[in-house]
Amino acid sequence: MSVTIHDDRFRDVIGDSVNLEQVGTGFAFTEGPIWHPVEKHLTFSDMPGDHMRRWTPDGQIETFRQPCNMANGNTYDAEGRIVTCEHATSRVTRTEHDGSITVLATHYTGKELNSPNDIVVRNDGLIYFTDPTYGRLDYYGVERDCELDYQGVYCVTPDGSRISRIADDFGQPNGLCFSLDHNTLFVNDTERCHIRSFEIAADGTATGGDVWVDVTGEGEGHPDGMKIDSAGNVYCTGPGGVHVISSDKTCLGVIHMQEFTANFAWGGDDLKDMFFTSSTSLYRAKVKTAGLALF
Repeated sequence: MSVTIHDDRFRDVIGDSVNLEQVGTGFAFTEGPIWHPVEKHLTFSDMPGDHMRRWTPDGQIETFRQPCNMANGNTYDAEGRIVTCEHATSRVTRTEHDGSITVLATHYTGKELNSPNDIVVRNDGLIYFTDPTYGRLDYYGVERDCELDYQGVYCVTPDGSRISRIADDFGQPNGLCFSLDHNTLFVNDTERCHIRSFEIAADGTATGGDVWVDVTGEGEGHPDGMKIDSAGNVYCTGPGGVHVISSDKTCLGVIHMQEFTANFAWGGDDLKDMFFTSSTSLYRAKVKTAGLALF
């Protein structure tokens, strides 16, 4: 069975089933997929391979950057520049249009960040990212001791001049996404298997942080990649695959994957192609509800 349906609304959002198509394979561990809505390509990371790749609709997969400091999460800012979390260097960086790299964040209160993991940009340009310790593990990063004694969530200004911490009480913060109005930030905790929600003020500061929903079920997987679609449904990896959660906190159903899946993104001309970064492979499936263009 390709899906488990808990609520009939799932059929309108995803469909009665999904047809997973493998469009690339032979990778080590894929992550951070982002679709360019103008140039029509998907960029994604392969952390252990220290390699960022780019898939195009003609089926070609080319190198975007290698080495890439074991890049993990990626997003686009409003100008179409890639903003990236680097495991090997504990940095947040931006790739400028000329290909040069701007470093946006490396330390907090004089101590090196753990390993920035996933990242989003608010509609005013502020950048939010999670900072678990996974990039200090062998294989997924560079094994080394942490300087900080907590795993936090941060906000950094577009020019990198100011970084602020919005939370420091996570087990392992991981995926994150904004609500459609960008007033609520959802952040999941891989270790505690739930999603929390923060209210974000006009100045970028956060309040709240209560558990929004638990991500539970049968099968392999845990909260990792997380996104929101154009109808306000939150998608999060979890046990058994990718969980689809409505704005009223109901788990509508689960998309089951053929491999362990860490992240996903929408693409295609209508943003109804879902791309899944699934360990050694990249998959694609057609769904009924469009995602959101990143810029």
